[in-house]
Amino acid sequence: MNNIVAIVGRPNVGKSTLYNRLIGERQAIIDDISGVTRDRQYGSSFWNGKTFTVIDTGGFVKGSDDIFEAAIRDQVNIAIDEAAVIIFMVDVTTGITDLDEEIADMLRRTEKPVLLAVNKVDNAERQMEANEFWGLGFEETFFLSSMTGSGSGELLDLVVEKLPEEEEPEPNQLPKIAILGQPNVGKSSFTNALLGEERNIVTDIAGTTRDSIHSKYSKFGKEFLLIDTAGLRKKSKVHENLEFYSVMRAIKAVEEADVCIIMIDAQTGIESQDMNILRLAQRRNKGIVLLVNKWDLLEKETNTARDMEQEMRKKIAPFNDVPILFISVLEKQRIFQAIDAALQVHENRERKIKTSELNEFMLEAIERRPPPAYRGRLIKIKFVTQLPTYYPAFAFFCNHPKHIREPYKNYLENQLRKKFDFTGVPIGIFFRQK
Repeated sequence: MNNIVAIVGRPNVGKSTLYNRLIGERQAIIDDISGVTRDRQYGSSFWNGKTFTVIDTGGFVKGSDDIFEAAIRDQVNIAIDEAAVIIFMVDVTTGITDLDEEIADMLRRTEKPVLLAVNKVDNAERQMEANEFWGLGFEETFFLSSMTGSGSGELLDLVVEKLPEEEEPEPNQLPKIAILGQPNVGKSSFTNALLGEERNIVTDIAGTTRDSIHSKYSKFGKEFLLIDTAGLRKKSKVHENLEFYSVMRAIKAVEEADVCIIMIDAQTGIESQDMNILRLAQRRNKGIVLLVNKWDLLEKETNTARDMEQEMRKKIAPFNDVPILFISVLEKQRIFQAIDAALQVHENRERKIKTSELNEFMLEAIERRPPPAYRGRLIKIKFVTQLPTYYPAFAFFCNHPKHIREPYKNYLENQLRKKFDFTGVPIGIFFRQK
Protein backbone atom coordinates (compact mmCIF):
# COMPACT_ATOMS: atom_id res chain seq x y z
CA MET A 1 0.00 0.00 0.00
CA ASN A 2 1.36 3.40 -0.98
CA ASN A 3 -0.07 6.42 0.82
CA ILE A 4 2.65 8.95 -0.02
CA VAL A 5 1.65 12.44 -1.17
CA ALA A 6 4.57 14.50 -2.57
CA ILE A 7 4.50 18.29 -2.93
CA VAL A 8 6.68 19.35 -5.87
CA GLY A 9 7.43 22.66 -7.55
CA ARG A 10 10.15 25.23 -8.00
CA PRO A 11 11.60 26.97 -4.90
CA ASN A 12 9.72 29.67 -2.98
CA VAL A 13 6.19 28.90 -4.20
CA GLY A 14 4.98 27.96 -0.69
CA LYS A 15 5.45 24.18 -0.57
CA SER A 16 6.64 24.20 3.05
CA THR A 17 3.71 26.37 4.19
CA LEU A 18 1.25 23.91 2.66
CA TYR A 19 3.20 20.99 4.16
CA ASN A 20 2.99 22.53 7.65
CA ARG A 21 -0.74 23.06 7.22
CA LEU A 22 -1.30 19.44 6.11
CA ILE A 23 0.57 17.87 9.02
CA GLY A 24 -0.72 20.40 11.55
CA GLU A 25 2.74 21.36 12.84
CA ARG A 26 5.24 24.10 12.06
CA GLN A 27 8.00 21.67 11.13
CA ALA A 28 9.42 23.15 7.91
CA ILE A 29 11.25 26.49 8.09
CA ILE A 30 9.36 29.22 6.21
CA ASP A 31 11.27 32.14 4.67
CA ASP A 32 11.09 34.38 1.63
CA ILE A 33 14.61 33.35 0.63
CA SER A 34 14.52 30.96 -2.30
CA GLY A 35 15.57 27.41 -1.40
CA VAL A 36 15.16 27.49 2.38
CA THR A 37 13.97 23.85 2.42
CA ARG A 38 17.39 22.24 2.27
CA ASP A 39 16.23 18.83 3.43
CA ARG A 40 13.24 16.60 2.99
CA GLN A 41 10.42 16.92 5.47
CA TYR A 42 8.00 14.05 5.97
CA GLY A 43 5.07 13.78 8.32
CA SER A 44 1.66 12.24 8.77
CA SER A 45 -1.67 13.82 7.85
CA PHE A 46 -5.27 12.73 8.42
CA TRP A 47 -8.27 13.82 6.38
CA ASN A 48 -11.74 12.34 5.80
CA GLY A 49 -10.86 9.13 7.64
CA LYS A 50 -7.60 8.49 5.77
CA THR A 51 -4.06 8.76 7.10
CA PHE A 52 -1.27 9.47 4.62
CA THR A 53 2.37 10.56 4.58
CA VAL A 54 3.20 13.98 3.14
CA ILE A 55 6.66 14.73 1.73
CA ASP A 56 7.83 18.30 1.20
CA THR A 57 10.59 18.38 -1.42
CA GLY A 58 13.38 20.94 -1.43
CA GLY A 59 15.46 22.08 -4.39
CA PHE A 60 18.86 21.92 -2.74
CA VAL A 61 21.94 20.21 -4.14
CA LYS A 62 24.80 19.22 -1.85
CA GLY A 63 27.85 21.46 -2.14
CA SER A 64 26.03 24.36 -3.78
CA ASP A 65 24.40 27.56 -2.54
CA ASP A 66 22.29 27.85 -5.67
CA ILE A 67 19.17 26.04 -6.72
CA PHE A 68 19.84 24.00 -9.83
CA GLU A 69 17.01 23.11 -12.15
CA ALA A 70 18.50 19.62 -12.56
CA ALA A 71 17.96 18.93 -8.83
CA ILE A 72 14.30 19.91 -9.06
CA ARG A 73 13.89 17.71 -12.14
CA ASP A 74 15.43 14.78 -10.20
CA GLN A 75 13.01 15.29 -7.33
CA VAL A 76 10.01 15.43 -9.64
CA ASN A 77 11.16 12.15 -11.24
CA ILE A 78 11.51 10.51 -7.80
CA ALA A 79 8.05 11.76 -6.80
CA ILE A 80 6.61 10.37 -10.06
CA ASP A 81 8.20 6.98 -9.30
CA GLU A 82 7.37 6.71 -5.61
CA ALA A 83 4.36 8.86 -4.62
CA ALA A 84 0.71 7.84 -4.94
CA VAL A 85 -0.49 11.43 -5.48
CA ILE A 86 1.52 14.49 -6.57
CA ILE A 87 0.63 18.07 -5.64
CA PHE A 88 2.29 20.42 -8.15
CA MET A 89 2.53 23.89 -6.60
CA VAL A 90 2.90 27.16 -8.52
CA ASP A 91 2.82 30.84 -7.48
CA VAL A 92 0.15 33.23 -8.82
CA THR A 93 2.32 36.29 -8.06
CA THR A 94 5.00 35.30 -10.60
CA GLY A 95 2.74 33.78 -13.26
CA ILE A 96 3.85 30.74 -15.27
CA THR A 97 7.65 30.52 -15.44
CA ASP A 98 9.84 28.46 -17.78
CA LEU A 99 10.62 26.06 -14.90
CA ASP A 100 6.89 25.64 -14.17
CA GLU A 101 6.40 24.74 -17.84
CA GLU A 102 9.23 22.21 -17.69
CA ILE A 103 7.90 20.54 -14.51
CA ALA A 104 4.38 20.50 -15.97
CA ASP A 105 5.71 18.80 -19.11
CA MET A 106 7.27 16.02 -16.97
CA LEU A 107 4.13 15.57 -14.87
CA ARG A 108 1.79 15.42 -17.87
CA ARG A 109 3.54 12.20 -18.97
CA THR A 110 2.80 10.30 -15.77
CA GLU A 111 -0.29 8.24 -15.08
CA LYS A 112 -0.13 9.21 -11.39
CA PRO A 113 -2.80 11.69 -10.21
CA VAL A 114 -1.38 15.25 -10.41
CA LEU A 115 -3.21 18.08 -8.64
CA LEU A 116 -2.17 21.61 -9.58
CA ALA A 117 -2.21 23.98 -6.59
CA VAL A 118 -2.02 27.67 -7.53
CA ASN A 119 -0.80 29.29 -4.32
CA LYS A 120 -1.09 32.81 -2.80
CA VAL A 121 -4.57 33.35 -4.28
CA ASP A 122 -5.90 35.45 -1.39
CA ASN A 123 -7.89 38.25 -3.05
CA ALA A 124 -10.25 38.84 -6.00
CA GLU A 125 -7.53 40.29 -8.24
CA ARG A 126 -5.29 37.25 -7.78
CA GLN A 127 -8.31 35.01 -8.37
CA MET A 128 -8.54 36.51 -11.86
CA GLU A 129 -4.77 36.24 -12.46
CA ALA A 130 -4.81 32.59 -11.41
CA ASN A 131 -6.93 31.65 -14.43
CA GLU A 132 -3.84 31.70 -16.66
CA PHE A 133 -2.65 28.49 -14.93
CA TRP A 134 -5.42 26.52 -16.62
CA GLY A 135 -3.07 26.85 -19.60
CA LEU A 136 -0.75 24.26 -17.99
CA GLY A 137 -3.35 21.66 -18.95
CA PHE A 138 -4.22 20.05 -15.60
CA GLU A 139 -7.89 19.19 -15.17
CA GLU A 140 -7.66 19.18 -11.36
CA THR A 141 -6.53 22.74 -10.62
CA PHE A 142 -7.11 24.46 -7.27
CA PHE A 143 -6.72 28.11 -6.30
CA LEU A 144 -5.63 28.37 -2.69
CA SER A 145 -3.63 30.22 -0.07
CA SER A 146 -1.48 27.86 1.96
CA MET A 147 -0.81 30.72 4.41
CA THR A 148 -4.49 31.29 5.34
CA GLY A 149 -5.73 27.80 4.44
CA SER A 150 -8.43 28.97 2.02
CA GLY A 151 -9.02 26.38 -0.71
CA SER A 152 -6.88 23.70 0.96
CA GLY A 153 -9.93 21.70 2.11
CA GLU A 154 -11.12 21.11 -1.47
CA LEU A 155 -7.59 20.07 -2.46
CA LEU A 156 -7.41 17.58 0.44
CA ASP A 157 -10.83 16.13 -0.41
CA LEU A 158 -9.50 15.13 -3.83
CA VAL A 159 -6.10 13.99 -2.49
CA VAL A 160 -7.70 11.37 -0.21
CA GLU A 161 -10.14 10.37 -2.97
CA LYS A 162 -7.17 9.60 -5.25
CA LEU A 163 -5.25 7.60 -2.61
CA PRO A 164 -5.47 3.80 -2.86
CA GLU A 165 -7.92 2.10 -0.53
CA GLU A 166 -6.39 0.59 2.61
CA GLU A 167 -6.30 -3.15 2.18
CA GLU A 168 -7.11 -5.49 5.02
CA PRO A 169 -4.34 -8.10 5.34
CA GLU A 170 -5.30 -11.50 4.01
CA PRO A 171 -5.71 -14.15 6.71
CA ASN A 172 -2.76 -16.53 7.19
CA GLN A 173 -0.51 -14.18 5.24
CA LEU A 174 3.16 -14.23 6.29
CA PRO A 175 4.00 -11.51 8.83
CA LYS A 176 5.97 -8.63 7.28
CA ILE A 177 8.76 -7.28 9.49
CA ALA A 178 10.54 -4.08 8.43
CA ILE A 179 14.01 -3.22 9.73
CA LEU A 180 14.31 0.54 10.16
CA GLY A 181 16.87 2.90 11.60
CA GLN A 182 19.52 5.46 10.86
CA PRO A 183 22.33 4.68 8.40
CA ASN A 184 25.14 2.41 9.59
CA VAL A 185 23.25 1.15 12.63
CA GLY A 186 23.60 -2.45 11.42
CA LYS A 187 20.34 -3.20 9.59
CA SER A 188 21.89 -5.09 6.66
CA SER A 189 24.25 -7.00 8.98
CA PHE A 190 21.22 -8.01 11.07
CA THR A 191 19.44 -9.34 7.96
CA ASN A 192 22.55 -11.23 6.87
CA ALA A 193 23.04 -12.73 10.35
CA LEU A 194 19.45 -13.97 10.42
CA LEU A 195 19.45 -15.38 6.91
CA GLY A 196 22.96 -16.82 7.25
CA GLU A 197 24.01 -15.40 3.89
CA GLU A 198 25.39 -12.19 2.44
CA ARG A 199 22.01 -11.05 1.14
CA ASN A 200 22.99 -7.36 1.40
CA ILE A 201 26.20 -5.44 0.80
CA VAL A 202 27.73 -4.50 4.17
CA THR A 203 30.34 -1.74 4.39
CA ASP A 204 31.37 0.86 6.96
CA ILE A 205 29.99 3.59 4.70
CA ALA A 206 26.69 4.92 6.04
CA GLY A 207 23.79 4.54 3.64
CA THR A 208 25.06 1.60 1.55
CA THR A 209 21.54 0.18 1.26
CA ARG A 210 19.64 2.47 -1.09
CA ASP A 211 16.53 0.36 -1.59
CA SER A 212 14.21 -1.88 0.41
CA ILE A 213 15.02 -5.57 0.07
CA HIS A 214 12.47 -8.33 0.77
CA SER A 215 13.74 -11.68 2.05
CA LYS A 216 11.72 -14.73 3.10
CA TYR A 217 12.81 -16.28 6.39
CA SER A 218 11.91 -19.92 6.92
CA LYS A 219 13.96 -21.53 9.68
CA PHE A 220 13.45 -23.10 13.12
CA GLY A 221 9.69 -23.37 12.52
CA LYS A 222 9.31 -19.63 11.88
CA GLU A 223 8.21 -18.01 8.63
CA PHE A 224 7.99 -14.31 7.80
CA LEU A 225 9.04 -11.68 5.26
CA LEU A 226 11.94 -9.46 6.26
CA ILE A 227 12.07 -5.95 4.75
CA ASP A 228 15.48 -4.26 4.99
CA THR A 229 15.31 -0.55 4.19
CA ALA A 230 17.73 2.20 3.37
CA GLY A 231 18.86 4.16 6.42
CA LEU A 232 16.72 7.10 7.44
CA ARG A 233 19.40 9.74 7.93
CA LYS A 234 18.97 12.72 10.23
CA LYS A 235 17.07 15.31 8.22
CA SER A 236 19.84 17.93 8.44
CA LYS A 237 22.06 15.48 6.54
CA VAL A 238 19.60 14.39 3.86
CA HIS A 239 20.96 16.41 0.95
CA GLU A 240 21.34 13.93 -1.87
CA ASN A 241 18.36 13.13 -4.04
CA LEU A 242 19.40 9.49 -3.74
CA GLU A 243 18.78 9.69 -0.01
CA PHE A 244 15.46 11.42 -0.60
CA TYR A 245 14.58 8.33 -2.67
CA SER A 246 15.68 6.12 0.26
CA VAL A 247 13.48 8.04 2.72
CA MET A 248 10.46 7.52 0.47
CA ARG A 249 11.24 3.82 0.18
CA ALA A 250 11.60 3.48 3.97
CA ILE A 251 8.25 5.22 4.50
CA LYS A 252 6.69 2.79 2.01
CA ALA A 253 8.25 -0.10 3.99
CA VAL A 254 6.53 1.22 7.16
CA GLU A 255 3.24 1.31 5.24
CA GLU A 256 3.73 -2.27 4.05
CA ALA A 257 4.99 -3.81 7.31
CA ASP A 258 3.04 -5.39 10.14
CA VAL A 259 5.88 -4.95 12.65
CA CYS A 260 8.70 -2.38 12.56
CA ILE A 261 12.01 -3.30 14.17
CA ILE A 262 13.71 0.03 14.92
CA MET A 263 17.44 -0.35 15.40
CA ILE A 264 19.29 2.12 17.62
CA ASP A 265 23.02 2.58 18.08
CA ALA A 266 24.00 1.78 21.69
CA GLN A 267 26.79 4.37 21.50
CA THR A 268 24.48 7.28 20.69
CA GLY A 269 21.24 6.14 22.33
CA ILE A 270 17.80 7.07 21.02
CA GLU A 271 17.99 10.26 18.94
CA SER A 272 15.39 12.59 17.44
CA GLN A 273 15.43 10.79 14.09
CA ASP A 274 14.82 7.46 15.85
CA MET A 275 11.85 9.14 17.55
CA ASN A 276 10.57 10.30 14.13
CA ILE A 277 10.69 6.72 12.83
CA LEU A 278 8.95 5.42 15.96
CA ARG A 279 6.16 8.03 15.79
CA LEU A 280 5.67 7.36 12.07
CA ALA A 281 5.23 3.62 12.79
CA GLN A 282 2.98 4.40 15.76
CA ARG A 283 0.71 6.72 13.74
CA ARG A 284 0.37 3.99 11.10
CA ASN A 285 -0.65 1.51 13.87
CA LYS A 286 2.29 -0.83 13.26
CA GLY A 287 3.80 -3.17 15.83
CA ILE A 288 7.09 -1.83 17.23
CA VAL A 289 10.23 -3.47 18.65
CA LEU A 290 13.31 -1.45 19.68
CA LEU A 291 16.72 -3.07 19.21
CA VAL A 292 19.78 -1.44 20.75
CA ASN A 293 22.65 -2.70 18.55
CA LYS A 294 26.44 -2.60 19.06
CA TRP A 295 25.94 -3.50 22.73
CA ASP A 296 29.37 -5.21 22.65
CA LEU A 297 31.08 -1.84 22.00
CA LEU A 298 29.71 -0.22 25.14
CA GLU A 299 31.58 -0.14 28.46
CA LYS A 300 29.05 -1.56 30.89
CA GLU A 301 28.44 -1.50 34.62
CA THR A 302 25.97 -3.59 36.66
CA ASN A 303 22.86 -1.52 35.85
CA THR A 304 23.79 -0.07 32.44
CA ALA A 305 21.04 -1.95 30.54
CA ARG A 306 18.39 -1.21 33.18
CA ASP A 307 19.25 2.52 33.31
CA MET A 308 19.37 2.83 29.52
CA GLU A 309 16.03 1.06 29.15
CA GLN A 310 14.40 3.36 31.74
CA GLU A 311 15.79 6.42 29.95
CA MET A 312 14.49 5.18 26.59
CA ARG A 313 11.02 4.48 27.99
CA LYS A 314 10.88 8.04 29.37
CA LYS A 315 11.79 9.45 25.96
CA ILE A 316 9.22 7.44 24.00
CA ALA A 317 6.37 8.03 26.52
CA PRO A 318 3.38 7.98 26.54
CA PHE A 319 3.58 4.95 24.21
CA ASN A 320 6.33 3.04 26.01
CA ASP A 321 4.82 -0.45 26.23
CA VAL A 322 7.29 -1.78 23.65
CA PRO A 323 9.92 -4.55 23.82
CA ILE A 324 13.48 -3.19 24.15
CA LEU A 325 16.33 -5.63 23.51
CA PHE A 326 20.07 -5.08 23.72
CA ILE A 327 21.82 -6.94 20.93
CA SER A 328 25.12 -7.29 19.09
CA VAL A 329 24.75 -8.29 15.46
CA LEU A 330 28.53 -8.74 15.20
CA GLU A 331 28.59 -11.19 18.12
CA LYS A 332 25.18 -12.67 17.10
CA GLN A 333 24.04 -11.83 20.62
CA ARG A 334 20.24 -12.06 21.19
CA ILE A 335 19.42 -11.62 17.48
CA PHE A 336 17.00 -14.57 17.49
CA GLN A 337 15.35 -13.26 20.65
CA ALA A 338 14.70 -10.08 18.66
CA ILE A 339 12.79 -12.09 16.05
CA ASP A 340 10.82 -13.92 18.77
CA ALA A 341 9.86 -10.50 20.19
CA ALA A 342 8.78 -9.22 16.75
CA LEU A 343 6.63 -12.30 16.11
CA GLN A 344 5.06 -11.98 19.57
CA VAL A 345 4.22 -8.33 18.79
CA HIS A 346 2.64 -9.47 15.51
CA GLU A 347 0.52 -11.94 17.48
CA ASN A 348 -0.46 -9.17 19.93
CA ARG A 349 -1.47 -6.94 17.00
CA GLU A 350 -3.86 -9.60 15.71
CA ARG A 351 -5.34 -10.40 19.14
CA LYS A 352 -9.14 -10.44 19.30
CA ILE A 353 -10.89 -10.19 22.67
CA LYS A 354 -14.34 -11.71 23.23
CA THR A 355 -16.95 -9.00 23.77
CA SER A 356 -18.24 -10.67 26.97
CA GLU A 357 -14.71 -10.84 28.47
CA LEU A 358 -13.98 -7.28 27.40
CA ASN A 359 -17.13 -5.88 29.00
CA GLU A 360 -16.74 -7.89 32.18
CA PHE A 361 -13.29 -6.45 32.83
CA MET A 362 -13.60 -2.92 31.39
CA LEU A 363 -17.01 -2.03 32.88
CA GLU A 364 -15.65 -2.98 36.31
CA ALA A 365 -12.60 -0.74 35.72
CA ILE A 366 -14.94 2.09 34.59
CA GLU A 367 -17.09 1.62 37.70
CA ARG A 368 -13.98 1.85 39.90
CA ARG A 369 -13.01 5.11 38.21
CA PRO A 370 -15.87 6.69 36.23
CA PRO A 371 -15.16 9.40 33.64
CA PRO A 372 -15.22 12.95 35.08
CA ALA A 373 -18.51 14.83 34.66
CA TYR A 374 -18.64 17.57 32.03
CA ARG A 375 -20.39 20.81 33.13
CA GLY A 376 -22.50 18.89 35.58
CA ARG A 377 -23.41 16.16 33.07
CA LEU A 378 -22.60 12.63 34.18
CA ILE A 379 -20.88 10.53 31.51
CA LYS A 380 -21.90 6.89 31.46
CA ILE A 381 -20.10 4.23 29.40
CA LYS A 382 -22.51 1.37 28.76
CA PHE A 383 -20.77 -1.04 26.41
CA VAL A 384 -17.37 -1.88 24.88
CA THR A 385 -16.55 -3.81 21.73
CA GLN A 386 -13.45 -4.49 19.65
CA LEU A 387 -13.66 -3.07 16.13
CA PRO A 388 -12.95 -5.28 13.11
CA THR A 389 -9.73 -3.47 12.16
CA TYR A 390 -6.28 -4.83 11.25
CA TYR A 391 -4.88 -3.45 14.54
CA PRO A 392 -6.43 -3.46 18.06
CA ALA A 393 -9.14 -0.77 18.22
CA PHE A 394 -12.03 -0.49 20.68
CA ALA A 395 -15.31 1.42 20.67
CA PHE A 396 -16.75 2.64 23.98
CA PHE A 397 -20.45 3.49 23.74
CA CYS A 398 -21.58 6.32 26.02
CA ASN A 399 -24.05 9.20 26.37
CA HIS A 400 -21.60 12.12 25.81
CA PRO A 401 -18.71 10.82 23.63
CA LYS A 402 -17.36 14.28 22.76
CA HIS A 403 -16.80 15.23 26.39
CA ILE A 404 -14.37 12.45 27.36
CA ARG A 405 -10.89 13.94 27.75
CA GLU A 406 -7.44 12.55 26.89
CA PRO A 407 -6.39 11.58 30.48
CA TYR A 408 -9.41 9.27 30.80
CA LYS A 409 -8.74 7.80 27.37
CA ASN A 410 -5.19 7.03 28.58
CA TYR A 411 -6.65 5.38 31.71
CA LEU A 412 -8.80 3.06 29.56
CA GLU A 413 -5.82 2.18 27.37
CA ASN A 414 -3.68 1.40 30.42
CA GLN A 415 -6.44 -0.89 31.78
CA LEU A 416 -6.60 -2.76 28.46
CA ARG A 417 -2.81 -3.17 28.44
CA LYS A 418 -2.81 -4.35 32.06
CA LYS A 419 -5.31 -7.14 31.39
CA PHE A 420 -4.55 -8.16 27.79
CA ASP A 421 -1.11 -8.46 26.17
CA PHE A 422 -0.81 -5.61 23.65
CA THR A 423 2.92 -5.03 24.18
CA GLY A 424 4.49 -3.29 21.19
CA VAL A 425 1.16 -2.43 19.58
CA PRO A 426 -0.59 0.98 19.37
CA ILE A 427 -4.25 0.74 20.50
CA GLY A 428 -7.09 2.78 18.99
CA ILE A 429 -9.79 3.98 21.39
CA PHE A 430 -12.97 5.57 20.05
CA PHE A 431 -16.06 6.90 21.80
CA ARG A 432 -19.46 6.43 20.17
CA GLN A 433 -22.92 7.73 20.94
CA LYS A 434 -25.10 5.14 22.71
